[in-house]
Amino acid sequence: MSSEKKCADIQLIQRILPHRYPFLLVDKVVDIDSYKSARGIKNVTMNEPHFQGHFPGTPIMPGVTIIEAMAQTSGVMLGVGFDVIDTELLIYFMGIDKCKFRRKVVPGDVMEMHVETLRGKPGGKLFKFKGVARVEGETAAEAEFSAYVDWDMEKTT
Repeated sequence: MSSEKKCADIQLIQRILPHRYPFLLVDKVVDIDSYKSARGIKNVTMNEPHFQGHFPGTPIMPGVTIIEAMAQTSGVMLGVGFDVIDTELLIYFMGIDKCKFRRKVVPGDVMEMHVETLRGKPGGKLFKFKGVARVEGETAAEAEFSAYVDWDMEKTT
């Protein structure tokens, strides 16, 4: 991959991740620097199903879905960085550490997920990432998370 930063629109994201509505939680990924770092964009809207019950009258995006959005951003970063598009890439959470929530995320917000790879290498199966979700420059959540990557090794070598 060249040193040029890449991006992924929703069509490319769906060719990398198996997630679909209502659990596809990233709309676009930009500034993809190989498998090292990326920035995901999530446009938070009132018609998302979790807002019906979390909380009626005071809709707040659940913290677990914020962390999942960061993880999905990391998955897209790996898919683009390792050029494993259309390969049935599956990524499984193994752990979540140093997780903190700092600000509510509500309908109308544009959430940016900044992710970076802390550990992992081409062809490897174990990765660790750091993610920070921000709204209008303010930190909403942060976490480190590890994942098992189940991919077709022939496509990544």
